[in-house]
Amino acid sequence: MFRKLHEPGAQALTVYIDGKPATAETGETVAAVLLRQDTPASRTTPVQESPRAPYCMMGVCFDCLAIVDGVASTQTCLTPVRDGMRVERQFGKRSVQP
Repeated sequence: MFRKLHEPGAQALTVYIDGKPATAETGETVAAVLLRQDTPASRTTPVQESPRAPYCMMGVCFDCLAIVDGVASTQTCLTPVRDGMRVERQFGKRSVQP
């Protein structure tokens, strides 16, 4: 479990992860907020549905993919938080709609 070292003067924000509020601060990424949750996994693999959590934190491994504000397969390690942002964990295969 990770915990946040607070930056002096950073603005407190609220991010919703699977509909539940989570605290965040300006300047941090969605992946950093996910890692502080009880369940840090942001997605499951498409075939075996193994849980995956943010790993490299620099956009190389793609283990941090989640649905951010309705956009699937967003790299959360590269996405800064915004107040009111909605994050949903991405489970299994993505469905493609016409």
